[in-house]
Amino acid sequence: MSEQPNLVAEMQADLNNLYREESFTDLRIAQIRRLTPVKPDGTQDDPRTVMFIGETQLMSARGPLPIHTPIEAADLEEAFDKFPEAINQAVERMIEEAKELQRQESSRIVVPGQPAGGHGGAGGMGGPGGKITLR
Repeated sequence: MSEQPNLVAEMQADLNNLYREESFTDLRIAQIRRLTPVKPDGTQDDPRTVMFIGETQLMSARGPLPIHTPIEAADLEEAFDKFPEAINQAVERMIEEAKELQRQESSRIVVPGQPAGGHGGAGGMGGPGGKITLR
């Protein structure tokens, strides 16, 4: 029998952080989820702030790319007004993150004879085999 703990049994919902979720769409490109805070009995929790999440999909060379981003708005109409700019900013952040990952990957030093992703060991940096000196 496995000695690993049953992770599902250990999960507990945070009853102080419950939200009722409603979805609104224009049936074309825009979907906004309104998350209304509620108490454990399901009644609205007025002191907490309603949240809006904008969602859409963009087509990429690898297929549809889902975009999700929070939208700071006082009501649903304002959330739809702010939707295009919020999605544009989310896409810009994704592009910058992808460029940074690409930059990090391209600046990684590859040493012949070294296992992928590893450092040291036979043929690795400092070990026998090809030595690289960085200046």
